[in-house]
Amino acid sequence: MSCITRNILQVFITGWLWLGFSAAWSQSHFPVDSSFTLRRELTKQLKHHPDIHPAEVGDTSMLSLHRDVVYTSYGQRQLHADIVFLSERAAEKMPVILFVHGGGWSSGNKSMEHPLAFEMARRGYAAVCVEYRLSPEAGYPAAVIDLVTAIKWVRAMADTYPFDPEKVVLEGTSAGAQLVSLLGSINNQSDLFTTPKYAAYSGEVQGVINIDGVLAFLHPDSSEGMDRPGKPSAATRWLGSTAHENPERWKEASALTHINKNSAPFLFINSSLPRFGAGRDDLIEQLTKYDIPSRKHQHENCPHTFWLFHPWFKTTVQWMDDFMQEIILL
Repeated sequence: MSCITRNILQVFITGWLWLGFSAAWSQSHFPVDSSFTLRRELTKQLKHHPDIHPAEVGDTSMLSLHRDVVYTSYGQRQLHADIVFLSERAAEKMPVILFVHGGGWSSGNKSMEHPLAFEMARRGYAAVCVEYRLSPEAGYPAAVIDLVTAIKWVRAMADTYPFDPEKVVLEGTSAGAQLVSLLGSINNQSDLFTTPKYAAYSGEVQGVINIDGVLAFLHPDSSEGMDRPGKPSAATRWLGSTAHENPERWKEASALTHINKNSAPFLFINSSLPRFGAGRDDLIEQLTKYDIPSRKHQHENCPHTFWLFHPWFKTTVQWMDDFMQEIILL
């Protein structure tokens, strides 16, 4: 057996054992969908964009990092947050950006937001990357309620971490962007997604950063709900019914449905793929009617997951920082 063959076999066996352990672990705790990872996404996108490379967390020497802090629990099931901020500003109160990962409401994890979060932390923000329940474990509206809890928890922890409770902004990528946009559009003006946890604290936010996330499921530009025989779409799996079976639920889960005079300001950062901007211009039009500010930017010739990769990462971060400076920190 050649050295190369032996190494390939060793990698295969190691991977097989790891997958077996992972499956056994998930079955004894909660189901896990590992289809959306940085490695898999890089492999997929290199076929179309051979010059890209993953964004890194960068130099962490000046940062304070608190990993896997429990922000809520359901029985023995705990949900965690990673918190990062400049060590030299630990005694101050910093604007908070709460980062919500994507993955079709089914996969992904909070560490995929680390490159964006760490870079924004270096720019003077307290970054909080949160875990939430995904569709294999719990369908709609569990994830939304988790995030309402996370917003309130941030305010409850203002005496423990350098959080400014008056400046809390939501950031989401893809499915995470859909979630944060839904909450930012309602912005604590409805009892639709209530939670008894941290009841003394507000679920209102001061801004939303939507990175390539759908704003209206039932929209001419949206391709969500394109089910195939034996293979329901990610949205159908999450919402628990098809658009035909329960259109009101699909409408309820859409940020565009809920814009009101108290909705948060929005920043949109999009690829040029129309399906991921579904409802964006309609929502901006509604915000404008209420004199609520918004900003929009678009990358050309990029994959949907552009925020994970160079050369789009730095520009994305700059647009985020500009929005914070222009709208949130006035």
